[in-house]
Amino acid sequence: MQPRLTFFLHMLFILPIMALLGAQTADAAKAHIAVAANFIEPARRLVERLEAKSEHRYTLSFASTGQLTAQIIQGAPYDVLLAADEDHAGKLIAEGLALKTSRFTYALGRLALWAGGEAISPETVRKDPPQRFAIANPETAPYGRAAVQSLEKLELAELMSPRLVKGNSVAQTFQFVASGNAGAGMVALSQLHDQPIATYWPVPSNLHDPIIQDAVLLTPAADNAAALAFLTFLKSAEARAIITDFGYETGGGA
Repeated sequence: MQPRLTFFLHMLFILPIMALLGAQTADAAKAHIAVAANFIEPARRLVERLEAKSEHRYTLSFASTGQLTAQIIQGAPYDVLLAADEDHAGKLIAEGLALKTSRFTYALGRLALWAGGEAISPETVRKDPPQRFAIANPETAPYGRAAVQSLEKLELAELMSPRLVKGNSVAQTFQFVASGNAGAGMVALSQLHDQPIATYWPVPSNLHDPIIQDAVLLTPAADNAAALAFLTFLKSAEARAIITDFGYETGGGA
């Protein structure tokens, strides 16, 4: 009887622990976040911070907003879209692929003129134009559309037109300049987070339409606990501090 009693007591002790661990596992969820290319580093920092205090786990995929939207329309298994504009989120809502009530602006983007480490300004570009000038594709990337508008306002569009090279996203645009394949370009200010301020020229926001970056929950993820937790965290003061640290504005609230 003694061995049986010992086994019984042992199970009384172990079973509640197993049940607790099972409940924690059940509470954990996974979400796949589609992220506009300008927001790569902030998104990684946000996920790192959230995973440190949550059971949820996240996968990030990066591309231009136009490319991500096309993938979603074709059935890509994303749960959340962090767009680089407001139009694509609206398009997904109109097509029933995203939830209207989940939509909010998480960041206001900024552009910067950059030459890969050398001092640059519109004046230096005008006096000594680079052979190749990189922007994101304005057809698919909101930062590309803003770059075109800015070049027009700066009266550089005609000079730069035959020199333009267009990246599929602002991330590829950054690589064109960083690698020397383009002498200069317009990239997201957030991409220059670790660069000395003397090496780039922040483009004034009044030179282009506002880069309003919207987040939206995709319809199949309506009950995804990890996706919902991510969007809640994205509205928090902690997340806004991370976002502003990368050169964005947030409007101060959700």
